[in-house]
Amino acid sequence: MNVLVLGSGGREHAIAWKIKQSPLCTNLFVMPGNPGCSQIATLISGSPKDFSAVKEVVLSNKIDLVVVGPEEPLVLGLRDNFEADAELKHVLFVGPGKAGARLEGSKEFAKEFMQKYNIPTAAFKSFRGETIGEGNIFLESLKAPYVLKADGLAAGKGVVILNSLEEAKKELRSMLGGKFGNASSRVVIEQFLSGIEVSVFILTDGKDYLVLPEAKDYKRIGDGDTGLNTGGMGAVSPVPFVTEEFMGKVKSRIIEPTLKGLQSEGIDYRGFIFLGLMNCGGDPYVIEYNVRMGDPETEAVMTRIDSDLLSHLISCAKGELKNETIKIAAENALTVVCVSGGYPESYRKGMKISGNPLIKENTFSGRVKIFHSGTAINENGELVTSGGRVFAVTTNGSYLSETETEKIEEGREAAYDMVDKIFFEGKNFRKDIGLDIIRYIKES
Repeated sequence: MNVLVLGSGGREHAIAWKIKQSPLCTNLFVMPGNPGCSQIATLISGSPKDFSAVKEVVLSNKIDLVVVGPEEPLVLGLRDNFEADAELKHVLFVGPGKAGARLEGSKEFAKEFMQKYNIPTAAFKSFRGETIGEGNIFLESLKAPYVLKADGLAAGKGVVILNSLEEAKKELRSMLGGKFGNASSRVVIEQFLSGIEVSVFILTDGKDYLVLPEAKDYKRIGDGDTGLNTGGMGAVSPVPFVTEEFMGKVKSRIIEPTLKGLQSEGIDYRGFIFLGLMNCGGDPYVIEYNVRMGDPETEAVMTRIDSDLLSHLISCAKGELKNETIKIAAENALTVVCVSGGYPESYRKGMKISGNPLIKENTFSGRVKIFHSGTAINENGELVTSGGRVFAVTTNGSYLSETETEKIEEGREAAYDMVDKIFFEGKNFRKDIGLDIIRYIKES
């Protein structure tokens, strides 16, 4: 089978790496990919948002299955484009159509969907420019912190949490005034939920589903969850409080009602659903839906899948997921993200990368995997930085460890040893990935 993965980050590198392991994979292509992906797949230049370019790639390379990594092509309707095209409609496709992608593309739609189908989430209201006065009144009815979300896609920057009522009102005015362009022409204000976050992922054909390994990510730039929000500075999997009892609640209260809701709305959903959850005293609440895998959680999650991911994806696209069984490895996974100096604000690109030969020659060696996120090859053939998040270094705990804390410690030691062997000007990373999980285990 010829497979095309769309996207260019660490998430797509990890997905491509896992697909490559399948005996069902004949040829693997990534568009546009990155230098890490080039070690395991054929790279094709172009944007996944350029539908005509995607079509040309699919037809010229006789692609049998398309797997979409990022959300924007889905929100723009890439699947719908395939289904409406006589030359493409036979191609298997993993990712929802435009209607299903609204779960991520519109915060207002997602919240109203959860409310309609009794899926636990924070209390909320949405506002437009002409109702800003009502928005201020609603803010006054809440207690700090105040959560404001741009309705549309805002490159991961559309969620603002503030402790001051006056600052929240000022931010509402700014967002509705165009701070995030059309994405914040509508703003959702919601009650702040206190608890521990966890990311749960499912692969579904709209009827049946597989639960992938869960993960916890680290969004703040600084140790101890300080500083600005980022796209993600690291991840760990599994998460100790995600017990069989907790997952039972997630399935019965969130996953199954979500799928029934999609069916009731007439939405044929085939792809990933990322459930951003808050564990509030043992009960799961939905913070957000994403219609794709998370990053950098994917870089940890993929290393714990012991079954054939490509087989799962094919069955998902065909609507035959009931025939699949996922196998999850018992060992822990821990990911540390190396970022460019200045990220998540302004940062320089084109910094030469050196150090461990794994970053160029073989990104996978035993327990250590190096997934490329923001790298490129310059005109001199040198590996350089090209984004805010540059590498996601992932390690897996050893079966020799007797306790969960020892497994995490082993993963931390191996990951940070590799991080220390990667060099580029301005390299930054969090040094506390996994420490909170160790504390949680010890205190439980």
